[in-house]
Amino acid sequence: MTFFATLAFILLVTQLVSHFCVRIEVPDVIGQIIVGIIIGPAILNWVKLTPMIDQFQELGVVILMFIAGLESDLSLLKKYLKPAVITAIMGVFFPVAFMGGASLLFGFNHLESLFIGVIFSATSVSISVAVMREFHVLDSKEGATILGAAVADDIIGVILLSLMIGMIDASGGHAQSHGTSNIFLALTLQVLFFVVAYLLVRWLAPILMRLSEHLLTMASNSVMAMIICLTMAGAAEGVGLSGAVGAFFAGLAIANTHHQEIINHSFIPIGYSLFIPVFFVSIGLNMRFDRMKESLLFVIVMTILAVLTKLFGCGLGARMAGLQWPGDYVVGSGMVARGEMSLITAQIGFSAHLLSETYYSDVIAVIVLATVIAPFLLKHSIQSSDHLMEQMNSHQPN
Repeated sequence: MTFFATLAFILLVTQLVSHFCVRIEVPDVIGQIIVGIIIGPAILNWVKLTPMIDQFQELGVVILMFIAGLESDLSLLKKYLKPAVITAIMGVFFPVAFMGGASLLFGFNHLESLFIGVIFSATSVSISVAVMREFHVLDSKEGATILGAAVADDIIGVILLSLMIGMIDASGGHAQSHGTSNIFLALTLQVLFFVVAYLLVRWLAPILMRLSEHLLTMASNSVMAMIICLTMAGAAEGVGLSGAVGAFFAGLAIANTHHQEIINHSFIPIGYSLFIPVFFVSIGLNMRFDRMKESLLFVIVMTILAVLTKLFGCGLGARMAGLQWPGDYVVGSGMVARGEMSLITAQIGFSAHLLSETYYSDVIAVIVLATVIAPFLLKHSIQSSDHLMEQMNSHQPN
C-alpha cells in the first residue's frame, strides 16, 4: 500500500474498532493498540512502522499531550505537586529495584540489569490521558497527580539515562570526567528549559496569543498555538526530554489565556482525526511474536513486574502523600503504561550493545503488553471511585 492508502486504512479500521469498543465499554485506545498488533508484523504484516508513520505517531503524542495541558487545571497541578513528586520517585525506585533484580536472575550482568530497570522506570502518560479524557476526570486530584508525576517521572528517567550513558562511556574507555560533564550539561539545559516553560506559562504565551489576534490570516489563533506547541516540543527534545513534556507545558500556557476553549475545540479534530489514532496503532506495530516461545517466561515475568512495580510503587507514593483508597489505586494504575520514553531508552541500550537483538525484541514486547493492560486497570480504578464517577456523570448530557 502507498503511504496515503495506509493512513486511510489505519483510520478506517481504528474508527470501526473504536466504535465497538465504546459500545462494549472498553477504552477505545485498547482497540487501536490491538489494531496495530493485528495488522502489523506480529500477525498479518500488512502495515509496518515506516519513518513516515513514525513521524505521524510522534505528532500524535505531542498533540495529545498539548490537549492534556489545555484541559488541565494549573491551580490543581500546583496544589498536588508534592504528591506528584513523591509518586514519581516511588514509581522510579520500584521498577529499577525489582525489574533490575529480576534481570539479574535471568542472567544479565549488573549494568544490563540496571539498564532494564531504567527502561521500565519511564511512564507514558499519553495512554492515561486518553482514558481520563474519555471519563472526564482529567481535572481531578488524581488526574493532576498523575500528570504531575508523569512529568517528574520523565525528568528522573532522563537523569538516570544520562547517568547510564556516562557509565557506558566510562566502560568503553572514555574518561569518567567526560561522562560526568555531559550529565551536568544535560541537567543544566533541562533546568533552563523549565525556566523557559515557566516564563511561557506566565508571560510569553498570553503575549503571543494577543499578537495572533492582529494577524490577517485564517485561524491565526490556532496557528500560533501550534507554533508554541511544536516549539516547546522541539525544545524539550533538544535538552533530552520527551517532546510530550514540552507539548504539555505549551498546553498549560495556552490554558492560562482566554483562548483556551477555542484552541481546544480546534486541536481535538486535528489530533483525533489523524495523528492520535496513528500513535496508538504504532504501539501495536512494535509487537513481535516470532521468538515468543523461547522468551515466554522472561516476557511473562517482566510484564507482571512492569505492571505491579508501577501499580504498587506509585500507589504507595500517592498513599504516602496523603491520597486514600481508591485514589491511590487510580494514581498507581494511571502510571502503569510505558511508551515513547521506554522505547527510546531501549533503543539507546540496543545501540550501545547493552541489549542483544534477542532481548531487545523481548523488552519491546513487555513495553507493549504493559501498555495494553494499563487502560483496563485505569478504567477499573476510576469505576471504583465514587467521586470520580460522580464527576464523570456530571459531564454526561442530560
